Amino acid sequence: MSLWSLLDGGISHPSPANNWRLRFVYWCGRRLASRHKNVTVPKSCRIHPGARINPRNGAIRFGENCIVADGAIIQGLVEFGENCSVQPYSILTGYGTPEEPSGKITIGNHVRIASHGMFIATNHNFDDPGKPICKQGLSSAPITIEDDVWIAGRVNITAGVTIGQGSVIGGGSVVTKTIPPMSVAVGAPARVIRTRG
Repeated sequence: MSLWSLLDGGISHPSPANNWRLRFVYWCGRRLASRHKNVTVPKSCRIHPGARINPRNGAIRFGENCIVADGAIIQGLVEFGENCSVQPYSILTGYGTPEEPSGKITIGNHVRIASHGMFIATNHNFDDPGKPICKQGLSSAPITIEDDVWIAGRVNITAGVTIGQGSVIGGGSVVTKTIPPMSVAVGAPARVIRTRG
């Protein structure tokens, strides 16, 4: 058991800071995240200190009232809108720099990302069978999640994908192509099964 689990009471989702212990935990989480010069965290955000946040050579920007749970990993070039949440053990890895955002991850407002999601904005090149894959470089492409999207647990989103506004992605899905707005998509690979409303 860590110091943080003693102070936070064992919560998996950062709840409202209604006591001194939680206020201290989220203050520490914001301080740990913003120790990197290219990370912007408003005071309204609830970042658990157990989250791993590192911009590498990119930049990470959180909008107001974002929540990042214990065990979440956010790295590289990632930008959040307002009122977003990232649940435990989700991984978001963007690529590129603010000047050359080849694999930026952009998250809109009111987006919910459930546990064990994986968003990786690059792929290994592997066309040359005579050369080790690890020496063939990477190909990056942006990932965009528009406003008011719910991404259920264990969803993988690959480089180059856009999830349209108001969409829902069912648990365990692998999203390899763009999903239109107001869609419900499930499966591996994910396909649209209906339109909301």
